[in-house]
Formats: sequence, structure tokens, C-alpha cells
Amino acid sequence: MKISVELTLTPLQDEYEPAIIHFIKKIRASNLKTLENPLSTQVYGDYDEVMHVLTTEIKEAFELIERGLLYMKIVKSDRHDYEPHF
Repeated sequence: MKISVELTLTPLQDEYEPAIIHFIKKIRASNLKTLENPLSTQVYGDYDEVMHVLTTEIKEAFELIERGLLYMKIVKSDRHDYEPHF
């Protein structure tokens, strides 16, 4: 089953950029299809593979920050090639 996941990591601390950069670089290194913009990172692929990577990387990201939030949306389909029709 293919999924699309949108992630936004929000450390609740003054020094937040290093944790976000580290998280994004780890997701990139996973070889999953990823797209980034200033507000979020999208990850696309097979459910089991995506969730395995995210479980590992989210845990590591949380261990590197004192407090933080992770917003995640999951869509059941691979939407990496979505283009608006308007």
C-alpha cells in the first residue's frame, strides 16, 4: 500500500534549527521519495517502509530536543506527482 506523509517538526526551544536540519537530512538519507518546502517535508512510498523510517527518525529527533511537536498527516496513496487542476 502506497502512502504520502506530510511532516512538520517544531522544537519548542530557542536553538531549533539544528534539530530540524538533522531530521530532514536523516529522512533524505533514507532513499524514500521526499519533497521539501519551507513549512513541511513530504515523504512518499510503501506504508511499511515509510513507517519504519519515520518510527526510527522521529524517535531520534525527539531524543535530540528538550520539548517539541511533530505534526503528521498521512494519505493513503502516493501523491508525489499531484498538480492542481485550477
